[in-house]
Amino acid sequence: MTRPFKIHETPGHFQVLRPVTSEEILAMARALIKHQFARGKALTNPIDTRSYLMLELATLEHEVFYCVFLDNQHRVLKAECCFQGTIDGANVYPREVVKRALQLNASALILAHNHPSGVAEPSEADRSITQRLIEALKLVDIRVLDHFIIGGADYFSFAEQGLL
Repeated sequence: MTRPFKIHETPGHFQVLRPVTSEEILAMARALIKHQFARGKALTNPIDTRSYLMLELATLEHEVFYCVFLDNQHRVLKAECCFQGTIDGANVYPREVVKRALQLNASALILAHNHPSGVAEPSEADRSITQRLIEALKLVDIRVLDHFIIGGADYFSFAEQGLL
C-alpha cells in the first residue's frame, strides 16, 4: 500500500522525505499543476496549459474531451472532462459545451482531447468539431483560444498551427 507523501516546500524547491515511485511523482506533478489551474488563476503561459493537459490526458486508455472555461481575463473558472468516449472516439455535442460555458459565465475556452493511439495529428473529424464549436460559441460571444490534441508525450495545438 502506498504511503502518503509529505513535501517540504521552499520557494521554487521541493524536498520529498522518502523514496517515491514514478506514479507518486506524477501525482505530485498533477497536484502542483492543478494548483496553477485553480479557480481564479490566469492562464498566461501556453506551456503551462499544455503541461497540465498532457498530465491529465496522456495516459488515459479511452478518448475524452476536456474544456477549460475562462473569464474575460483568461482566469480559470473550471477545467473539466465534458465527454468520454471509447478507445478511438468521443461524441462531442456543441450544444452541451455552449450550455456549460453559459452556466459558468465563461468568456473563452481552451479545448482539448486525447488520442489513446499516441498519434497527436488531428483527424478530419477533429477539424470539423473544432470549427463547429468555434461557430456555436461565437454566437454567444465566447472565444475558443486553442484546441490541444494530446497523444501520449506528443501534442498538437490548433492555435500554434494557425488553424483557429
